[in-house]
Amino acid sequence: MLGGIFMLVAVVASVMIHEAGHYFTARATGMKATEFFFGFGPKLWSTTRGETEYGVKAFPLGGYVRIAGMNPLEEVDPADAGRTYREKKFWQKSVVILSGVALHFIIAYVVILGAIIGFGIDNPDAPLSEIAIVQQSLENGTTTPAAVAGIQSGDTIVAVDGVPVAEWEEIRVALADLPNAAITITVDRQGELLTLSTVLSSVVDPDTGAEVGYLGVSPAYERESVGFFRAAGLAGRAFINVTGRTFEALGNLVRPSSLAQLGGAFLGNTDVPNEIRPVSPVGIVRLGVESDFELMVSLVAMVNIVLGIFNGLPLYPLDGGHFAVAVYERITHREADIRKLAPIAAAVMALVLFLFSVALLLDIVNPISLNG
Repeated sequence: MLGGIFMLVAVVASVMIHEAGHYFTARATGMKATEFFFGFGPKLWSTTRGETEYGVKAFPLGGYVRIAGMNPLEEVDPADAGRTYREKKFWQKSVVILSGVALHFIIAYVVILGAIIGFGIDNPDAPLSEIAIVQQSLENGTTTPAAVAGIQSGDTIVAVDGVPVAEWEEIRVALADLPNAAITITVDRQGELLTLSTVLSSVVDPDTGAEVGYLGVSPAYERESVGFFRAAGLAGRAFINVTGRTFEALGNLVRPSSLAQLGGAFLGNTDVPNEIRPVSPVGIVRLGVESDFELMVSLVAMVNIVLGIFNGLPLYPLDGGHFAVAVYERITHREADIRKLAPIAAAVMALVLFLFSVALLLDIVNPISLNG
């Protein structure tokens, strides 16, 4: 349960750091910030300090900072002349708009860097007999032998078909010699020995061309410590890799076929592949409950990358949409007609509400799990 609380606090903190970026850069560039809230909808609590009202609203779908004059349709108090968003220079608007997105990426990178320094990295030359990853399905869509057997991440293989094994190479060789065979796998699961049965699949060894047995597991590795400068480079590569995969995942998520499949959840079709499944705060908390601390740290980084990318999309009224409007006004030297962007804003908000509703439904009816 502590893991779930940790993830909830981490997500809320990430959202509020994003909003704090808007708030402090607005103040620094001379803009007037009138509201700073977590959530949307009916007000639950607030307090006013100086010229800003701080508080919490009923629906925890994010947060916002209200800056005078950011909405072109807003009537501005003459007393605020010179302190409105619309009166500021392009670079000042850009700093305020993009600060929240930038902070998500900064948080993600710092978290990844801290994890590499704190936990070390896998030594690829030192695989262990402990299982790190259990593949759930084969390329043809059938369940892997490991998943059929009920092998779990964290299990340690101690015997294959009754023959004791102590190292990963012994496990690999023993499995390779038994393609398509019915076997038993003995594992140590938190001190308890379990004997599990399954039928191996087979694959072609790319080096020899021979048919070998396939279970569908990947080993854990011994950890090695990493110095700061090497960790900084590794964190950068990991950040770029995760960001690229997140872009790909979001692209898959908003495809018409994916949206149609997600919409089917409202009709009772809740068996949605994890590859296109959005996750609500309820699901994030559940993942936290199932995770160890290292995995929770990774989840925090990933959540921040997702939030940064999503908020940075050039779609009004997201941060990226506000930036796109500022760029348009800078290039054309004309004030954008926000009323023409209203249909886009409505579509974006409808998509956000749809994805949140589907995520919440799935996380309640068909809870997400690290074990597939």
